[in-house]
Amino acid sequence: MRMASTMLLSQEEEHEDSAEVTWEDQQRINSFSKLNTRLRAIEEKIQELKQEKEALDDISMELELADEDQPVMYRIGEAFIHLPHPRAVGRLEKDLEKLNAELEKNTSRAEETEKQMKELKVILYAKFGRAINLDE
Repeated sequence: MRMASTMLLSQEEEHEDSAEVTWEDQQRINSFSKLNTRLRAIEEKIQELKQEKEALDDISMELELADEDQPVMYRIGEAFIHLPHPRAVGRLEKDLEKLNAELEKNTSRAEETEKQMKELKVILYAKFGRAINLDE
């Protein structure tokens, strides 16, 4: 008999924590979910860009050591082409600038998305407390 009263008590506690989910609340939860998915995609893109930047930095070091009279195999898309050393260095600098700009853009998008998620978390946790889990 004691188990039954314990189960009833926990069910009562559960009902105390539950708040009615309004249409607006559901929209906020959906928005949070979409933002969370977007943030994960942006973070993956940032990781890819960082790896690509690291590779370009390595290439830059290699080009500094390379003979300036020899043509360089430079990757454009999926193909490699022979470029004179000065053109390869110029192309590399442009690629690095473009990559840094894209990395900066994605970093700011991630920060903005995190800001929106924090705002939604405050609202949702204020209403639902322990009844909702917005962590991964």
